[in-house]
Amino acid sequence: MSNIPLTFTVAPFGLEPLVSFTLVPVAGANGLFTLVGAGVTASGATDPRLFLLDAASHLPSYAPSLSDAQAASIGLADPADAMLLVVANPGAAGTTVNLLAPVVVNARTGVGAQFILEDQDLPLRAELARR
Repeated sequence: MSNIPLTFTVAPFGLEPLVSFTLVPVAGANGLFTLVGAGVTASGATDPRLFLLDAASHLPSYAPSLSDAQAASIGLADPADAMLLVVANPGAAGTTVNLLAPVVVNARTGVGAQFILEDQDLPLRAELARR
């Protein structure tokens, strides 16, 4: 898989004011990406990045619901066009993933957003089971 340019409708949390990114596959790690932004965030970080995990590959039972307004904000008319990613936070004790605020990308257009899922009982830091 090659790099994928993405445009966010609203800057991802902690990466404000950036909205243009590149989704870069991590070599040798199926379904793991870095989201790399070119520029400087409000906190002064340059070329910021997040690790994102493809939910379809690693969390097949994860099926959050988007509101109609959320889907419309990224031009998503068909759920089959959604690429569902979760922020991965590697640490010494293991890796956690944020299931409460996934990154959803319209795979046809490259437009995405990080959504906070309301009224869904999902953890902010779910431990990722080792394979």
